[in-house]
Amino acid sequence: MRWNLPNLLTSLRILLIPVFVLVYYLPFQGARAACAVLFAIASATDWLDGFLARRLGQTSHFGAFLDPVADKLMVAVTLVLLVQDDPHFVFVLPAMVIIGREIAISALREWMAHIGKRMRVAVTVVAKFKTAVQMAALVLLLYKYPIGPFPTYTVGLLLLYVAAVLTLWSMFVYLRAAWPAIGAER
Repeated sequence: MRWNLPNLLTSLRILLIPVFVLVYYLPFQGARAACAVLFAIASATDWLDGFLARRLGQTSHFGAFLDPVADKLMVAVTLVLLVQDDPHFVFVLPAMVIIGREIAISALREWMAHIGKRMRVAVTVVAKFKTAVQMAALVLLLYKYPIGPFPTYTVGLLLLYVAAVLTLWSMFVYLRAAWPAIGAER
C-alpha cells in the first residue's frame, strides 16, 4: 500500500479522535468550542479526502475501507461523549438509531462484499445528505452554547433528529437494494 494525501487525511481523522476526547474533558472555558472546531476540521477532511482521491486519481481499496471506518469512529465517539453529557431519552434515542444503523450497514456491506455484490450497497445521495446534516448537528451540539439569539444546542438536537430520520431512510434504501441477495441466501 502506498500512502497518498487522501489516505493521510483519513488517517488524520482517526488520529484526531483521542485528541478530541482529551480536549472534551479538559477543564477550561473554551473546551467545547475547541471540540466543535476539531470536529468541524475532521468533518471537512471527510469531504476533502474523497474529493482529492477522485481529483488526483488516488482512489485505493485501502482508502475505500479506511474512510467509512474513520467516519463511523468519529461519529460514534462524539455521540457517546454527548450522551454521557446529556443522558436523557430525547438525546439517547437519535444516538442509538445512528450508531445502530452504522453497525448494521457496515455488517451488510461486509456481507454483500463477501458474496460479490458490494456495489448494490454503494453510498447513496441520501446517505451523503445524512452525513452532512449529522456533522452539522454534532458541531452545534459540541459547541452547545447559544451564539447571540441562535439556540445552538436546540438547533443541533433538531438536526440530530433529522439525521436520525435520514439514517433510517438510507438504511431502508440499502436493505431494499440488498434484499434480492438476502432472499437468495435464505
